[in-house]
Amino acid sequence: MSQLDQFLSRLEQLIDRVERILPAVIPPIDWSSSAYRWRLMQDGRGHLHAVKNPHKIHLNSLLNVETQKTAIVRNTAQFLAGRPANNVLLTGARGTGKSTLIKACWNEFSGQDLKLIEVDKTELIQLADIIDLVGGRPEKFIIFCDDMSFEEGELGYKALKSALDGSIAAPSDNILFYATSNRRHLLPEKMRDNLDVRYEDGEVRPSDSIEEKVSLSERFGLWLSFYSFSQEEYLSTARYWVEYLGGRWVENSEFEALLWHRSRGARSGRIAWQFAKDYVGRFSQN
Repeated sequence: MSQLDQFLSRLEQLIDRVERILPAVIPPIDWSSSAYRWRLMQDGRGHLHAVKNPHKIHLNSLLNVETQKTAIVRNTAQFLAGRPANNVLLTGARGTGKSTLIKACWNEFSGQDLKLIEVDKTELIQLADIIDLVGGRPEKFIIFCDDMSFEEGELGYKALKSALDGSIAAPSDNILFYATSNRRHLLPEKMRDNLDVRYEDGEVRPSDSIEEKVSLSERFGLWLSFYSFSQEEYLSTARYWVEYLGGRWVENSEFEALLWHRSRGARSGRIAWQFAKDYVGRFSQN
């Protein structure tokens, strides 16, 4: 190997080492997209990743949640019209359509420059970066966090509190937060929180701890509660999805649907959707 070849080989090794040290280049943002995910890079920095095939669902496909649907659509319309609107917290039974309603509401208004940013709970510590990134944009943004709950001491909890109502910076007019959770107050509530002060081990003012646990949920101005379906609601939803998928609701369908939900131990829109996929898939060959 000549001296030139040795030099070039060492130069390539040096470049490789330097590239490992330098921060990765943040991909450019495709602002023409209507839905994004916040993704972390290896160096811990985040960026907006455009979703190529967003899950679009129509509002009329959500059954038995008319009150919640009306409230969130009204709030979103106010937001897009430049009128005052609230951050929204959707809580309640699993599988009853909380996250689906948010996606359906965004889909309803996506043609009006409404964009959706999905942020995982573990990435909420970078919420200030997201707000700085989109706060000056002409579009409207819903920052969406699904299945949000916290354990005591998590950093994302305080970051979200600050972003919602507790920062020195004023809330941006083009951003709302929509979140879902199975917990109303987002933090675990324990029996000892309800004990009298003399039983508290080291806590002089136990009421302060309780106030802290409800302080985040109270920063959401609009609360929407979801409940398990009645049998009639479940069956009507199951029939809707069976026919939506091209199947036929016949005399035996109700028995099959009831058997399905009993094997799952719950009645909800999600269970009805799962039943319909199984049912139509099994009998579509006949």
